[in-house]
Amino acid sequence: MADKNLQGLRVAILATDLFEEAELIEPRKALDAAGAKTEVLSPKSGEIQAVQHDKKTQKVKVDRTLDSAKADEFDAVLLPGGAMNADALRMDKKAQEFVKSAEKANKPIAVICHGGWLLASAGLVKGHTMTSYKTIQDDLKNAGANWTDEEVVVDGNWVSSRQPDDIPAFNREMIRVFSEAHAKQNKAA
Repeated sequence: MADKNLQGLRVAILATDLFEEAELIEPRKALDAAGAKTEVLSPKSGEIQAVQHDKKTQKVKVDRTLDSAKADEFDAVLLPGGAMNADALRMDKKAQEFVKSAEKANKPIAVICHGGWLLASAGLVKGHTMTSYKTIQDDLKNAGANWTDEEVVVDGNWVSSRQPDDIPAFNREMIRVFSEAHAKQNKAA
């Protein structure tokens, strides 16, 4: 990604402890390389713990707490997975309100693996075609999503993928969808 087609785009990355390392780190690198400004938002301040499946790895600095951030300060949202991360975030009212506000404003949302749990708990998946890690497909279907088993699914302003193996396709489509939304925003401004 040598070009900076996301210059000026502000991306909120919602995560907490035990997020899947590759699902935050790799998409964030791709976004930063394309010129976006990324911020990690979490219910807690300080650092959050990454995992590779069930093994703890690095810690990532939290830029701001969800208490101090509003969806209208950002142009797009990234939701990494990790079962424990996603399970904690789905019950966080501020995280739910954040994604509801982003969706209401038609901001692009990129979600991978278990990250879709937050969208389901926020009542947003009904009518969306999406994918996720296979173990949460019933949750998404029961919440009204049209679930499909593909490496990446684009549905309007949503991009979803199943797991770390899908990150190259996920990053490609996330950058494309975010770039198209960013171009429309800049035209409207």
